[in-house]
Amino acid sequence: MPNFARLQIAFKNVYVRVLTAILLGVLTGWAIYKADVPQDTAPVVHSQNISEITQLAAQKERLDYLLVAKPLSDSPRYVYKFKDAPQLHVVKVPSTSHLSLEREVLLKNAIPYSIAKDDFLSTHKAVMEDENEGFGNSALDFLKRHALDLTVLAVILYAMKFGIPGMNSAGAQMIAPDKLKGSMDDLIGMEDIKQEVLHLEDMIRNRELYQEHNIDKPFNVMLTGPAGTGKTKLVGYLAKRLNMPLIQASGSALESGYVGGGSKALNALYRKACAKGKCIIFLDEGQSLFMPRGRSEKKWEDDTANTLLGLLDGVKSDKGQGVIWVIASNFDDASTEMDEAMLRRFSVKINFRLPNKAERRELLKSFLAKKKDGLVDYKDLDLDQVAEITQNLSPALLETVVERASMISIQEKAIINTDLLFRAYERATIGLTDRATTAEKHKQRERIAVHELGHFFMQIDPYLRAGMSLAEVKDKSHLLKISTEAVSKIGALGYVLQSGDDMSLRTLEELERDVIGLYGGVAAEELFYGARGISVGSQNDIEKITKMLNLMVGRLSMYSRAKIDYSQLQNDASGEHTLRQVEEKSDELYSYTLDAIRDYREVIVAIKDTLLDQYVLSKDAVFALLEEHKDALQAGLAHQRHASLKLCTEAEEAVA
Repeated sequence: MPNFARLQIAFKNVYVRVLTAILLGVLTGWAIYKADVPQDTAPVVHSQNISEITQLAAQKERLDYLLVAKPLSDSPRYVYKFKDAPQLHVVKVPSTSHLSLEREVLLKNAIPYSIAKDDFLSTHKAVMEDENEGFGNSALDFLKRHALDLTVLAVILYAMKFGIPGMNSAGAQMIAPDKLKGSMDDLIGMEDIKQEVLHLEDMIRNRELYQEHNIDKPFNVMLTGPAGTGKTKLVGYLAKRLNMPLIQASGSALESGYVGGGSKALNALYRKACAKGKCIIFLDEGQSLFMPRGRSEKKWEDDTANTLLGLLDGVKSDKGQGVIWVIASNFDDASTEMDEAMLRRFSVKINFRLPNKAERRELLKSFLAKKKDGLVDYKDLDLDQVAEITQNLSPALLETVVERASMISIQEKAIINTDLLFRAYERATIGLTDRATTAEKHKQRERIAVHELGHFFMQIDPYLRAGMSLAEVKDKSHLLKISTEAVSKIGALGYVLQSGDDMSLRTLEELERDVIGLYGGVAAEELFYGARGISVGSQNDIEKITKMLNLMVGRLSMYSRAKIDYSQLQNDASGEHTLRQVEEKSDELYSYTLDAIRDYREVIVAIKDTLLDQYVLSKDAVFALLEEHKDALQAGLAHQRHASLKLCTEAEEAVA
């Protein structure tokens, strides 16, 4: 032990000597540099008063010259001199104000100015100095010479005082319960999720009761679900109900790029929470912490996760018994491979989901209720329709739709109604549409119209072949509109907008109908322009079809008695098997689509001209046109050249 103590003292002495040598070297270098650099003696008046620049408009005649020094820096300087005064005036302005001054003062009042060149700045060093600057910008050259020395010194001093960068608490902030806004009632719908949270609250409040059942770890909570579903808000509501402070940090901010940075940050968070006694630590966007460890040869990359594993077990000790860990992730263990040891640490898992139709309706109603009276036309507002088209939207995106509706309402001086909300949904999800892009391209627009009508007819094809009336087909159709306007956001020159349903468990028949609907556009192009006339506009459809067929054949094995996931079999034989079946099913489904679309040729020709003339056809307009051409539609279907597609037959099940 004495030898070790002497070693510590010797190391400390060397450490101090190195620091002293670096500091003396820097100071000596500065003294030599100052002796060699000539000092600027020009009379310079420094200021940060922006009004001096605005007043130049009335003093243009007195102005000798005006220069802008370093306009792209954080603090540009305006340098001006009057003809009747020897002083050189330097006004330092923020970069955010420079462009406004340039546009609103200099250009608007035709005040001549130019950009200060490097040779001017080298001979007028005081220009870049601040009013009370000690060393001044004349030290820039010196700093460049000794940048490495100063950096080493700064790092050592910082480490002595604060530790290595990354050892902080990831920029976390502690929020007192009285500073948290909102309540559980603000979470519209989601009753099942709220019940889970209330159960968690009961576990925390009545810990002694749960300890009697040997349940001593209700404090590691995992929140999963799509972005915008309210995970962050709900943690705040829980902290407020429990009257506990909340420490919030981002999981991505834990990794600073320094080895051990994430571990130090987590330990700092834990110490901070323990100091409060009872506290919630909330790590948002923490999906990287759940990834399986040992994937990399760089073992230190798992340090953060390993540290978290240890801290999550800390609730067993008296020191951390009041600390509640809540970690949110946009992924769950059902959709993403996660570390099993990490998952075991979380006895409470709450899975958030997207709202259903009824909940979307209530959310929209709640967002609209916050508008002032008279801004929403409730008599001309069908929230059921809006809730239907907004399938798969999170509460955050639904709020965005309502906000976009308000923007359109303000711009057009209109009252919010169903039509305006439809347009807001379209603007928020699809983007701006543009007729000018396609106005002069008649041949392209004609092809687009044929393509989009092909999609539409193959989507309603099963209902028409089942003998349903047009009124019944209209009721079942999810169509909202057919458009030949360009959409830059999705790179399309036209689109079919339709609502969806909340059904997530789709059958083989439904998936095949989806494929046929997507093939409708390609088949319509081949019908009208020939097999060599199919355009690249079908690329997106074919990409979607390929993914769907790969899912159906390769991963779900829907056409085989052997129900296995071929994608997990890492061999050439399984790959060839999947490819062969995908090609066979693609050929079968496309052949059916091409055969079926022929029955609608005459009606497509009739509706196409109206679509080209009006650019957009609503659902009502499309079905009104179908009523007008009802005879041609029935005549086409009467050919009965083929029977309806048979799905899931014994022959198909016996394939391979």
